Amino acid sequence: MKNKTALIIIGLGLFVGLAIILFSIPKSNIVNNTKLEQIPNSEIKDGIQYITIDAKGGYSPRVSTAKGGIPTKLIVKTNSTYDCSAALSVKSVGFQKILQKTGEEVIDLGTPVSGTPVRGVCGMGMYNFLVNFE
Repeated sequence: MKNKTALIIIGLGLFVGLAIILFSIPKSNIVNNTKLEQIPNSEIKDGIQYITIDAKGGYSPRVSTAKGGIPTKLIVKTNSTYDCSAALSVKSVGFQKILQKTGEEVIDLGTPVSGTPVRGVCGMGMYNFLVNFE
């Protein structure tokens, strides 16, 4: 009888602990790829495509769509960014840097190929963004 009671108490403790953890995660950090809102954030000037992403408490927008086959630069804007989204890595172009707390970083993505996305991730792997090229 004592073993069953102990198992029930342990089980309840694990259940309550898991519930606390799950409900404490901000909903903005939970990604459901089918429901990500895409915000227009690219423009072409003088034959160069510019994609703008904000870095603070994550990256916004999380998913961007741009044209492939065009020289492209990624502009990452920070504004009093003191979290891990300031430590940015874009492995496909060999970029890894701790961004200024407030400012802009221009990253040359070269001429991306349609169908080959570019991913960026923070230093801790908590926040990320994706740029799809069509």
